[in-house]
Amino acid sequence: MFERFTKDARAVVKGAVEHAEGEGAASVDDGHMLLALLDREASRASFALASLGATRRRGSIEDALGEARRRGGLSQADTEALAGLGIDVSEIVTRVEEAHGVGALAGGGRSGGGKAAGRRSGRGWSGHRPFTREAKDTLEKSLRIATARRDRHIGDEHILFALTVRPGPVGEVLADHGVTHESVERVLYGTGTGSGADTE
Repeated sequence: MFERFTKDARAVVKGAVEHAEGEGAASVDDGHMLLALLDREASRASFALASLGATRRRGSIEDALGEARRRGGLSQADTEALAGLGIDVSEIVTRVEEAHGVGALAGGGRSGGGKAAGRRSGRGWSGHRPFTREAKDTLEKSLRIATARRDRHIGDEHILFALTVRPGPVGEVLADHGVTHESVERVLYGTGTGSGADTE
């Protein structure tokens, strides 16, 4: 599949790995791909993100992703659903962090020590990180979206589309910042109806 990626889409994948390495994360997730998309300039996805105001709100997006990581990857909707069952996720996070340190539920995120930690752990100088199942699903979804649009190659805009339609914290953070499948469609194609893209 990777051979069908454009230069911009490959740069997003590479950038996501770099973000994961920089955080000392054990794996590359959807949040790392979103940060890599926000790093891009002069690409279709960067145009959409800038047009929708996400680029200038990057700090807010990073904070929201950080909070989701602290909650162990739970979206705000998940947190609210658990609260309805009498489970206070904030209290659980606080207790876990008191016992194990800040970011303990983040899966080796910011408390991991960056690139040097990966080298010390025996991963070698390459700092290779596997992609989470969700991140792999996002890349597969980008292929399905490109195919549905009859695009020959997978661009960074297809990765952005995939992130907007996947359930979970990243899609929620994007929607909270005005970046939805419909708004990206409107910016890039002048429509908001889906135009045949696979949004399931």
